[in-house]
Amino acid sequence: MAEWRNQVFCEDALTGLARIPDGAIDLIIADPPYGLGKDYGNDSDKLATVEYLAWMQRWIDAALPKLKPNGSLYIFLTWRYSPEIFVLLKQRMTMVNEIVWDRRVPSMGGSVRKFSSVHDTIGFFVNARDYHFDLDAIRIPYDAETKKARSRSIFVGAKWLELGYNPKDVWSVSRLHREHRERADHPTQKPLEIIERMIKASCPPGGIVLDPFMGSGTTAVAAMRCGREFVGFELNADYCALIGQRLNLPQNKNLLSASDIA
Repeated sequence: MAEWRNQVFCEDALTGLARIPDGAIDLIIADPPYGLGKDYGNDSDKLATVEYLAWMQRWIDAALPKLKPNGSLYIFLTWRYSPEIFVLLKQRMTMVNEIVWDRRVPSMGGSVRKFSSVHDTIGFFVNARDYHFDLDAIRIPYDAETKKARSRSIFVGAKWLELGYNPKDVWSVSRLHREHRERADHPTQKPLEIIERMIKASCPPGGIVLDPFMGSGTTAVAAMRCGREFVGFELNADYCALIGQRLNLPQNKNLLSASDIA
């Protein structure tokens, strides 16, 4: 097994991506700093617009060659920069979906000079027409009442009725509030439910997921839970330690035999 697999390296992705051979990755899940001035223990989210967009292009240029010819990419963004980044990626890949993540923010407070922002934007891009997409793995089951209502003969034996329906492009999944059981000490941690859906849909069993900005390590944990391998990078040493703690929890430790933090 290659020494870079199933590891999270505590280093800048722009440096660390050189560790990974070109064409080795099935799926990239990228949750880069949004350019909102968040505190990640460094100045990575405090760039002016021109510098931020130039930095986004640099890591994208370094990461995309690592994808297999039929590989896929999901990227988390906000409305502030998603138009520019989507245009950049459309020059290199095919855009399949713009997914809206409804964070289920309570209707309290908010700005008095604009509409409150309660969603993140996710771009889904692929390299080729034969990209991997396992719909059955992510179908949402119908409830018993809906199944009963579909009792006419045309529905009898219908695969989709038994397996469930295709998730739409609006994902209503609660953000991880401070009391949430998944919550770790990271300001922008993503829910396992969202990352696992991406992995199950777009990375074949046994495939490899790359996350250039591991943060709290949710992509690594999700990959292990889904029977995939992973590799990633995280600049903040405290977050690297947090990732190690999460991967070594009893419920995660035995899912993949070769998990490690470098």
